[in-house]
Amino acid sequence: MDSLPLTRDLVLIGGGHTHALVLRRWAMQRLPGVRVTVIDPAPAAAYSGMLPGFVAGHYTRDDLDIDLHRLAAAAGARLVLGRATALDPAARSVSVEGRPDIPYDVASVDIGITSAMPELPGFAEHAVPAKPLGPFATRWDAFATGTGAARIAVIGGGVAGAELAMAMAWRLRGEGRAAEIVAIDRSAALKEATERGRRILRERLAALGVTLIEHASVAEVTADGVRLEDGRQIAADLTVGAAGAVAWDWLAGTGLETQDGFLVIDRFLRTSDPAVFAAGDCAHMADSPRPKAGVYAVRQAPVLHANLRAALSGGRLTAYRPQRDYLRLISLGRKAAVAEKWGQAIAGPLLWRWKDRIDRRFMDRLNDVRPMERPPLPPLVADGVREALGDKPMCAGCGAKVGRGALRAALGDGPPGDDAAVLEIGGARQVISADHLRAVVADPWLATRIAAVHALGDVWAMGARPQAALASLILPRMSAELQERTLREIMAAARDVMDAAGAEIVGGHTSLGDELTIGFTVTGLCARDLVTLAGARPGDALVLTKALGSGVVMAGAMAGRTRGADLAACHDAMAAGQGAASRLLARAAHAMTDVTGFGLAGHLGGICEASGVAAEVDLAALPLLPGAEAMAAAGVRSSLWADNRGGAGPVFGASGARGDLMFDPQTAGGLLAAVPGDMGEGLVAELRAAGYDAAVAIGRIVEGAPGVACK
Repeated sequence: MDSLPLTRDLVLIGGGHTHALVLRRWAMQRLPGVRVTVIDPAPAAAYSGMLPGFVAGHYTRDDLDIDLHRLAAAAGARLVLGRATALDPAARSVSVEGRPDIPYDVASVDIGITSAMPELPGFAEHAVPAKPLGPFATRWDAFATGTGAARIAVIGGGVAGAELAMAMAWRLRGEGRAAEIVAIDRSAALKEATERGRRILRERLAALGVTLIEHASVAEVTADGVRLEDGRQIAADLTVGAAGAVAWDWLAGTGLETQDGFLVIDRFLRTSDPAVFAAGDCAHMADSPRPKAGVYAVRQAPVLHANLRAALSGGRLTAYRPQRDYLRLISLGRKAAVAEKWGQAIAGPLLWRWKDRIDRRFMDRLNDVRPMERPPLPPLVADGVREALGDKPMCAGCGAKVGRGALRAALGDGPPGDDAAVLEIGGARQVISADHLRAVVADPWLATRIAAVHALGDVWAMGARPQAALASLILPRMSAELQERTLREIMAAARDVMDAAGAEIVGGHTSLGDELTIGFTVTGLCARDLVTLAGARPGDALVLTKALGSGVVMAGAMAGRTRGADLAACHDAMAAGQGAASRLLARAAHAMTDVTGFGLAGHLGGICEASGVAAEVDLAALPLLPGAEAMAAAGVRSSLWADNRGGAGPVFGASGARGDLMFDPQTAGGLLAAVPGDMGEGLVAELRAAGYDAAVAIGRIVEGAPGVACK
């Protein structure tokens, strides 16, 4: 099915519970011809049902998070990490911070709500809203692990505010910290609960030392707490907004029908534009209004999935019929809960266990997704097919390079060539190099940025200034309209990277094929002597500018094992340019290269061979990407790792997970420079000041036969 042409764009705006479940269903039942895009500011979405348990200390942050990267990969979707700021139904496009607009044929909005209070003086500067959940969870985790007495003000004395206040009180009690927690409501507190439920909650709040202030409005939030309209001052080190549900302000600017800022949807979950759907708390069900509750978002998912498929294929829509009432389970701080339904309420530890089982089962459904398995081989294949395929799919990026052993066999065993060819033109020195990559991500814009940085690495490694670039693109089979959309994204990203590097895109070539492949031929000019592989001297310090591990992190992602946050950090590292680092290092470097497909061992071995020296590497000093060491320790390998291990030349002492990462193929990796030993520390400091946080001295050049010794 994946070989069929792409003809329609489905864009899911937000990673809320409904969209997460839609992605899970899409992974099991894709619609051929549809390209799916998910837009969310973060690689993980916090699950609201487990937030009170997390605040109370019963769950970890990992327990709380829905991994959007993993879900998107299983569904064959691209995840765009960015905040949507506008939707234009006429242009059928979505505006996202920091990148070009994303076009759609059908879109769906599931961005939840906020409890921010922009109209309240001082709130934006001194308070944190309880929703969106992710930023609040991060802020609370940092606060809860502090020291000393804690003073907290919760603006909002409804059930949600009371649940948070009880959870915070329980967590701080467990941390051994004295706590003063005040929940403030402008009317009667807990009014949405049943009579018995209110009584239970009030008793529990009092037992935990939480003070309820009712019929009081907040006039201002300050750095020291809150000031009420009647003049009372509530001291607080942390102020939390938990007063009701507020729609994101940009929804009102879409031109779609809204109710109190929420998108109005019909019984088919469509907005006033039939091409735009909405679900979850950001939507208002006009035919059957209901309170904002996660249960409705969850039960909208199968209907939304069916209707998105129908809208993209001309099928019949399905109506959503919400239930009249739902079971509400309210955590009491400790491992006990109140259950409310049909006006009745009961409480006890067994109810928390029930809630815990429900929540964990829900999270298991979303996080226990697997990437699509490789289709089985035909019964009869030629000798060697199974061995050539290996035991896992081929990696993307530099993990898909031809191995160094095969290259040497084909090209000869002479000394390694420099990173780029050198041309002498009228006395000027010009370098030229070519590189292309199987797209490392499904997002053409991000994949292009990484490919452009990767291609520029050879120019930067020789200390040259980027001059010009030719683009070579292979697009997957798609309709003419999607070709245009994709090329616009690719060229916008390419121009952005090349302009920042000082190069101009002067042409290129495009064709269609089985998968997205992006390449560039780049040239550079150099007014000084070029930095080559030859020239490293005993006593030189070895300086590396980027963390290692992109190969193993991406291999882990293909197997569904890498955390979304770690994969996002890997993508950010790969997309980071090296122009400033090149200029700093080229002033002093005796030899330099960029660390890419052959791994650190292979590229350092190239410097040793060309320079006639040996190298020592301190494995403990290697900067590593988040999650890389854990993946390597678990035996995860890039598909090129074995070739790199066999073709790196003499390497001694590369043991353990860090030793394995010496052979990990890097995509858009850092610069590796041999610099005078007395300058290494200063250059690292300059690099870090320029924003290269991973820059570090990893070893030194020594006398001896070419080879690398690790310790």
